[in-house]
Amino acid sequence: MNEPSPPTPQALPAPVAPQVEQDLTPTHAPAEWVRWAVLVLSLTSAGGLWLAWQAQSRVQGLEQELVRRQQSSQTQATEAHLMAKQAQELSRESAARTALLESRLAEVALQRTQVEDLIKNLSTSRDENLLADLEASLRVATQQASLTGSAEPLVVALQSADARLARAAQPRLDNVRRAVAKDLDQVRATRVADLSALTVRLDEATRLVDEVPLLNSPEAARLHPDSASAKAQPAARKPKAAASAASASEPTEAGTGWSTQAYEWLGRAGQRVWLETRNLIRVTEINRPEGMLVSPEQSYFLRENIKLRLLNARLALLSRQTAIAASDLQEVEATVPRYFDANSRKTQLLRSMLVDVAKQSTQTTVPRPDDTFAALAAVSAGR
Repeated sequence: MNEPSPPTPQALPAPVAPQVEQDLTPTHAPAEWVRWAVLVLSLTSAGGLWLAWQAQSRVQGLEQELVRRQQSSQTQATEAHLMAKQAQELSRESAARTALLESRLAEVALQRTQVEDLIKNLSTSRDENLLADLEASLRVATQQASLTGSAEPLVVALQSADARLARAAQPRLDNVRRAVAKDLDQVRATRVADLSALTVRLDEATRLVDEVPLLNSPEAARLHPDSASAKAQPAARKPKAAASAASASEPTEAGTGWSTQAYEWLGRAGQRVWLETRNLIRVTEINRPEGMLVSPEQSYFLRENIKLRLLNARLALLSRQTAIAASDLQEVEATVPRYFDANSRKTQLLRSMLVDVAKQSTQTTVPRPDDTFAALAAVSAGR
């Protein structure tokens, strides 16, 4: 085979071309690498930002969820607290009802024991049964009278006891019959107030509190003028009389000059203006300055406080607490003339209602038939 001949020196390329290629190659390669690096960094940054945004959104969602759950837990805790309070109130009410039922049961058991004792006593003698029956009926009537505030049950029981003792016709029961007659006369002589009528009077007094005029109200000043205005009225009548006399004498004095008539007319006009000006000013002597210093706002609260006092007195009467009712009525009776017009008809009516209710409220206690009980005990002990 023919081997190729080595190239001749003339066929070699020029040395300048390789230098140019070597210069171009290093300059283009780094630029391309930088571009790829920038692109990768940009993508990495974008991906990191996207991941950071997603993480931030998830954190915000978790925060919102935590806030919502916290609010719901607070709401549930509040509801649980309210339910616990309601449960406590229900437990208290149930405990109160249980105590009431136990007391009622104890009363029923006591009454049952009494009934059983009465049944056992039926085997005893006739007089002993009569005495026991009378004592039991009188005790029941006394309880009814103390609960209802009426003496009618006790009067009926005493009359029935007197009739039964009269039918028995036993000499040893004469002391009991005399004690029954004495207690009957005492109960009949006792005046017991009607609580329903008293509560109605208190309701009327409560309604009348809004209509009673205060000391500093214009209605009181108009209805009851002071002495200065009363003195000004006769003085006001004199100019009128003088004016009428002057008008009557005008025809006779027609010959006088117009200047004299004008002077008289000006004098009468000035005197009328002076009298009207004096009527605008009133001088009043105040014995209780606190009544005149009550503002409209304070007057509202003053009337409401008086109403509350009257309502307390009404509740005390219904609960048989006559001392508390009398105390409240006395305080209201002392407050009314201090702040309200004592000369007003409505104020006088209110005070009369309070006085009547206070007097009648002390008559709600029914006397006990102690003499009859003592006589029954003496006869039972001496059998």
